[in-house]
Amino acid sequence: MSTKLYGHVLSAGSWRVRIALNLKGLPYRFVVIHLDRGEHRTPSFLAMNPQGLLPVLKLGDGVVLTQSLAIIEWLEDTHPSPPLLPGDAVLRARIRAFALALAADTHPLQTRRVLEALRSRGLAEAAVASWAADANAKGLEACEALALASGAFAFGALPTLADVCLVPQLAAARRAGVDVARFPRLLAIEAACASVPAFAAAAPPL
Repeated sequence: MSTKLYGHVLSAGSWRVRIALNLKGLPYRFVVIHLDRGEHRTPSFLAMNPQGLLPVLKLGDGVVLTQSLAIIEWLEDTHPSPPLLPGDAVLRARIRAFALALAADTHPLQTRRVLEALRSRGLAEAAVASWAADANAKGLEACEALALASGAFAFGALPTLADVCLVPQLAAARRAGVDVARFPRLLAIEAACASVPAFAAAAPPL
């Protein structure tokens, strides 16, 4: 049985794992979970991930892994080349901090689940849109400062976990209406990532 990645093309978490799998050169089958149809709330999906969240990685031996950063850390542990957490302990901590600023502190604030909860509590659509844009902008503003000032990628000459998290979040920010032109360093990093086949292959279709 081959490795299966359950996700959605626009899910930032799924996108991160697709990039990481591609960078590691690992084959997988992408299984689309349609959120609009509630497929993430079916008994079969909840048996794999009781949170009902994407992504889920199911290995060939039946082992199931959840949470994008946990999956990527597992990939790093089991397939260390090329490294997504390179360098000394300080550099690795900075890469993790950048990644967590997006995956833990920015992305969760503007997910479908959160925005639907805001709507259900009577927040007007304009206010919901403003919430999502503000969450994205604040996270990217911090990462603009956290990234190294030079180098093709966020932390040097090669892509790391930081870049894996950045690309999907920039896409989410654009969908939320954020003017990302004010983040020139992040846009330069994104352009470098776009030239890497592993990133290009993971991108959702236009």
